[in-house]
Amino acid sequence: MDKLNLEFNFKKKLDYKFLPRPHFVTIESSVKINENKISEINKLKIYVSLESLFSLKNMKIKNVVIEEANFNLNKNNYDFFIKLLDSDFEDIKLEILDSNIFYKNLENDVLFINHIESAKYIYDPKEFKNILFSKNNIFNLPYLMELSNNQEEKKLNSKINIGSLNFHLENQFSYGEELKLGLSEFNFLNSKSIAEYKVSKNNFEFKLFDKAQKSKFSYNGKLNFRPFHSYLMGSANTIDFSHLFSDNAIIKQLLKTEILNNKNVDFNLNVSANKTENFDSFTNIFLNLKIQEGLIDLDQTKFSWKNHANISLTDSLIYLKNGKLVLDANSEIKLINLDEIYKFLITPKNLRKKINKMNINFTYLFDEKILNINDIKVDGVTDKNFLNNLNEINLKENSLQNKIYFKNLLNKSIKSYAG
Repeated sequence: MDKLNLEFNFKKKLDYKFLPRPHFVTIESSVKINENKISEINKLKIYVSLESLFSLKNMKIKNVVIEEANFNLNKNNYDFFIKLLDSDFEDIKLEILDSNIFYKNLENDVLFINHIESAKYIYDPKEFKNILFSKNNIFNLPYLMELSNNQEEKKLNSKINIGSLNFHLENQFSYGEELKLGLSEFNFLNSKSIAEYKVSKNNFEFKLFDKAQKSKFSYNGKLNFRPFHSYLMGSANTIDFSHLFSDNAIIKQLLKTEILNNKNVDFNLNVSANKTENFDSFTNIFLNLKIQEGLIDLDQTKFSWKNHANISLTDSLIYLKNGKLVLDANSEIKLINLDEIYKFLITPKNLRKKINKMNINFTYLFDEKILNINDIKVDGVTDKNFLNNLNEINLKENSLQNKIYFKNLLNKSIKSYAG
C-alpha cells in the first residue's frame, strides 16, 4: 500500500464482506520492510470506498485495521511506528488492535514487550499533520501516548500519560544529522520537572531538575551504547523510597521482570539526599545501586538515623526467589550517640550497656514486607539473645505503628542482651 509505505504479504485469500461497511478480510498475513518481515498479523481488514466499490482499477482504500499482530523490533527498525507518521493519512486511516511489540537485541533476545490495546494514525486538518493516538500496556502498567512528526522542522512531539502514577510527559525531540536534542516537561505526583538531553551515535546524556525556583533535586546521567554502560548521579532534598517498597512500586515491578539481570547491562546509580519522604528520622542518605554481570546490589549504600547512628550496607544482592523480590545484605551500625538512642527507646538505666557497633546479616522480603535477621554481632561477638528477639520483623503500613513496634522490639532485645 503506497500511501502507508507498507508491504503486506497474504498467505490466505482475501474474503469480501459487505457489512457493516464494504471491506476485505484475511488471516495469517505479514508486513515486510526492505524484504525483512517485521510483523505477523492474525487478522487484517481493508475497508474500501463505496464510490469505487465496483471498479477494482479505481478502488480507494479508506481504512486498514490490523488485529492480533506481533511486531518484532530491534536496533535496526526500532523507529518503525515513528516512520509510519510520514505516510499520507489525508484519505486513509490505520488502526492497530490487540497487538504486541517485541523489542529485541541483535541476538534476538526479547528485552521487553509492549502491548497495544488500540492505536490509530489519523490526519489532523487543523494542525496539518499526522498524529498517532495509542493506548498501551508495558510491565503491567497502562499508559496513553500521542505522537506527531514535523518533517520540515525535523521535530518529533510526544505526550505520554500514566494515570496510575499520576505521571504526564510532554516531549519535543529535534533530530539533526549527527546530534539530536530533546526537551521534556513532565508532572509526576504534582511535581513539575524538566529534562534536557542529547543523543549522539554512541551515547545519551541528560540533565533532570525541578522546575520550582528553589530546585528540590538535580540529576545527570549518561548512557554509552558501545560498550554498553550507564550511570545516574544526583542530589535531592528528599528521596522517596515508596517507588521501591510500596505494593505496586514501579521499580519493584521492573526488577521482577529480570530484564536488568542481563550480563550485558552495566549500570551505576549514585544519589544523595538530606532525608527520606515520610521518615524524617533517616538522614544523610547515599544510595548506591550497581547492576553488573547480571547481579544487582546496594553495596556502599549509607544513611544515618537521627544523627545517633550511621548505617552502611555491604555484600548485598537483590534477586528473585519463587517469583518474589528478595534482598540479602550485611549491615554495619555504628552507634555514635548511644545515650540519645536509649532516651528515645525509654530504656531503663540499669539495662543501658555500652555498645559501639553492631553487624547484622539480614534478608528482606519486599512482597511480604518481612525482615529476617540471620545473624547479629555486638561489638564483634555473636549474640543469640538479640538474634532470638529480632529473628523476624513484620513491617507495618503506618509509620507510627512501625515506631511503636520497633521500640518495643528493641527494648525487649536490649533487656535480653543485658541479662
